[in-house]
Amino acid sequence: MYTCHVVDDLVRGRLGDRPPVPSTARLGPGELPVAVGPAARSTWRALGDGSYTHNTTLAVGRPAFVIGSLVGSALGNAARRRQAATHAQPRWVADGQGEVTVTDRRAYFGHPQSRLDLEWGGLDAADLTAPGVFQCSYRDMYTGSGQMVQLHSFWASLMFVLAAHAAFPAHPRLLSGSWLPPDFENKCRAYGRACPQVR
Repeated sequence: MYTCHVVDDLVRGRLGDRPPVPSTARLGPGELPVAVGPAARSTWRALGDGSYTHNTTLAVGRPAFVIGSLVGSALGNAARRRQAATHAQPRWVADGQGEVTVTDRRAYFGHPQSRLDLEWGGLDAADLTAPGVFQCSYRDMYTGSGQMVQLHSFWASLMFVLAAHAAFPAHPRLLSGSWLPPDFENKCRAYGRACPQVR
């Protein structure tokens, strides 16, 4: 409901009339924080590069001992090789919990090791992939490599709709209104709440 009211103000040009939500994020001149809350960050990446340490065993002694040592070494190498191959496959990796500040210009995820500053205009793609999951991709400003992250937050739909209005105005989810749950407006009316028309 809150997101719908923010979007209604945005579309009507009244977003600047909203009072700023208290936030510890560093803001630019005229930047308006509209939501703050807990979030979790995940990054699409591999845990390793496929390399592993191959152990060579030199065994001296009775034939049974030598064969056992060589078989044990081969099994250990095979297990390390399989683990290295598994770690080389990209996957969603949890990067920790923090606080997200959503403004009219960006989403800022505060965390000691995995800080994230997502300016809407700097995103290559943005989507709402599941309830409470905002997913986007961008180019790392230092390396130029493509990055894909997810922020799991109560404010995921707000992040998506602000990013879409700013940088992806023809996004199918924005145009169809499918960023809202099905029949959302009727459910609001059933609970006696007035929802602005934002689809």
